Parts: sequence; C-alpha cells; structure tokens
Amino acid sequence: MGAYVSKPLQDRQAVLDRISQQLADGSMTFGSAIRQLRTQVTGLSQSDFARMCKLSLRTVRLLEQDASNPTIETLNNVFKLFVEPTETAAEEL
Repeated sequence: MGAYVSKPLQDRQAVLDRISQQLADGSMTFGSAIRQLRTQVTGLSQSDFARMCKLSLRTVRLLEQDASNPTIETLNNVFKLFVEPTETAAEEL
C-alpha cells in the first residue's frame, strides 16, 4: 500500500473542518472534497484509497472528477472513514 501520511491530529482536524465548511457553504464539490481528503489527510494513492473504501479504482476516479452520480452508500463508504464514531455507535460495536 501507499505511504500513509502521518499528520498530527490537529492538522488533520483542521483539514477536515475546512473541507466540511466548504461543502456546507457550497464552495467545494464532493469530488474536490474526496480528492483533498485522500491526498491531504490519508496521503494514499487512488488505488489504495479505493481499496480502503471498498470501491473500484474507476469509481474513485469518477468521484474525484465529479463525473458520476454517487449513491448514498458510495458516499458513506468514503466519508465514514473520516468521521469519529459516536458514543452510541461505539457501544454497538
């Protein structure tokens, strides 16, 4: 697998907060958000990221190019990797 970027937690959180805000205010597309999450937070190649998200490489490429109409399930496969589980979800595990 590719080299995972080991950024300090505070730096990763700042990137996540910025992406979240830009998605919320409409100044960033899902594709741009996915690409930035992949490159700035994980540092993974597209193929390694696809494997981690349980998606095909083609799907990740299309997502990053905003060239697809992803299902909620596909978006969940990507974004759930960057969300801390809630206390309730952690208890269910």
